[in-house]
Amino acid sequence: MKMAQLNIDNDFVNITKDVGICNGDSLKILKSIKSNSIDACITDPPYFIDGMGNNWDVKELNKKVKKSGIIGSLPVGMKFDPQQGKDLQKFMTDISKEIYRILKPGGFFLSFSQGRLYHRMAVAMEDCGFEIRDMLVWEREGQAKAFSQEHFVRKMQISNEEKQKIISSLNGRKTPQLKGTSEPIVLAQKPKDGTFINNWMEYGVGLIDTSVSLDGKFPSTVMKVEKPKGKERSESSHLTMKPIALMEYLVKIFTSENAIVCDPFLGSGSTGIACMNTGRQFLGVELDDKYFSETKDRMLSYVKAGD
Repeated sequence: MKMAQLNIDNDFVNITKDVGICNGDSLKILKSIKSNSIDACITDPPYFIDGMGNNWDVKELNKKVKKSGIIGSLPVGMKFDPQQGKDLQKFMTDISKEIYRILKPGGFFLSFSQGRLYHRMAVAMEDCGFEIRDMLVWEREGQAKAFSQEHFVRKMQISNEEKQKIISSLNGRKTPQLKGTSEPIVLAQKPKDGTFINNWMEYGVGLIDTSVSLDGKFPSTVMKVEKPKGKERSESSHLTMKPIALMEYLVKIFTSENAIVCDPFLGSGSTGIACMNTGRQFLGVELDDKYFSETKDRMLSYVKAGD
């Protein structure tokens, strides 16, 4: 791999001469990368909801999802615990410090998030020195997760008449969760060195390519792209898989050809494949052994398909 600034162990796997992935702890691997050497970081970190933390257990998560989308009497993603946000912010602060260090001045940091914890992620990044430039939105189809309360009423130790009165007063009301059809992305930037032009001439980052479009129009903060389906969906068991088309779009707007893109939470590998498809260099890190093995095979299959 061209990126001589890396100094990592033998868990590093070359997918191509310009694309490599590591099986290990992202924070440790980020610490091994030289300062001011990465053009952009585009990633989808753990959201710290319902077991999706930095040490998430894939088997346990799959069990929860199979239970009709219900966790502890609440829909997936709705089990409210204020500590989740605090844990996410602490985790992302440690990660953001290292990403800030390794990015070139003016380099972009894009991080997918979750609606009710977005603010924690943005604050963590901002507190580490990043400028929060905007909130992008991935628009896609979602499922209605609001949860009826009637069955709880029916289990109450009261008369049927009293139960019916309560049910009537509810009038079909459900838990406070509208149909989720969007996913926010924090758009952050490491402060540039001097003017935009000076920074671009020195580091080749900091400006965006607005000729890139999903619909023929000027690129906007809302990006409508279908979730992975069919063959693409079957390529990975990852629960939060992102579509390659979306990742290619982001990569092309916020980086130039031959740029070095880092994804410290590799997941299903969509960002890496997007970089391969658009002529970027890439470093991805994945902690989970199962996902790493699966994603390695997935990325290699795209290399073979292109031969």
